[in-house]
Amino acid sequence: MSDGQVVIAIDAMGGENSPYKVLKGVEIFLQEEKNTKIIFFGDELLINQNISKYKLKIINFEVVDTKDIIFDEDSVNTILRSKKNSSIYKGLEYAKNNENSGFVSSGSTAAIMVLSRLHMGMIKGIDRPAICSLVPNQKNYSLMLDLGANVIVSGSNLFQFALMGYCYYSIINKNSKPKIGILNIGTENNKGLEFLQEAADLILSSFLKEFFIGFIEPNNITSGDCDIIISDGYTGNIMLKSAEGISNYITSNLRDIFNKSVINKIAYKLIEKDLKKLKDQVNPDIYNGATLIGLNGISVKSHGNANPIAFSYALKQCHNFITNNLNKQIIKSIKNI
Repeated sequence: MSDGQVVIAIDAMGGENSPYKVLKGVEIFLQEEKNTKIIFFGDELLINQNISKYKLKIINFEVVDTKDIIFDEDSVNTILRSKKNSSIYKGLEYAKNNENSGFVSSGSTAAIMVLSRLHMGMIKGIDRPAICSLVPNQKNYSLMLDLGANVIVSGSNLFQFALMGYCYYSIINKNSKPKIGILNIGTENNKGLEFLQEAADLILSSFLKEFFIGFIEPNNITSGDCDIIISDGYTGNIMLKSAEGISNYITSNLRDIFNKSVINKIAYKLIEKDLKKLKDQVNPDIYNGATLIGLNGISVKSHGNANPIAFSYALKQCHNFITNNLNKQIIKSIKNI
């Protein structure tokens, strides 16, 4: 491996329709990032069979054979003690021990969180990792964290989330001044739980104060008026899943309406371009890849049901964080507090 080459360690076995969807996703990703080294962790025989069967054009890769399988119902003790030869365990171990590398998996969220923290540890000054992802809005997209890693948080935790979110956003939008908001039941300063008030006070006492717009309500998340949305993991996860459910409900009903009659089908043809534009704007595939931000390493969680295109976007996220040295930017920002 040449100096400075980006290496992505990949759990080839996690999620639905694996390893095919993972391998196909890598093929798509490598069309743009040909110089990236790929290391697959999983059932070596099955991986090679899929590459051959589907005639996948994957270059510059290795396969590390792993035998243990992590199931969603496995306890933390089982994962830590009995699954040390799993694709998640070995992939994260590699990513920690090698420079310019990161890890991507569609596997068990619990296993990825536990093993990421075990192998990579935390950035000094950050107490807890947060699940961080992009969410679409009317202008482009926003960054939201936490989306499920921490059910109970303190004001200090939320302040750290804001700090990490600022660093993340500075990578994907280098020339912008992001607006930071805290998700709350109202915009008034006296609204919400005590830890939300504490987080706001901490942000206002730091260099982030020039970016802070205060509290935002859930109905304004898609307005595009807030670039970085801060929340505890319990609230963030419920909000995200509610939004996904409503989106699926609307999409399904629109499909039924346009197929209802000949007139409706003609109406669809008249606005087909506008509907395609809307579909592309909210396409979940391009937002796939939630980062466990705050770790002393790069670990990206793809949706378990992600298709190959969506998985390729998770790989892009990982590559972007490695090349832009996300963690170094977070460490620098901590020193500026």
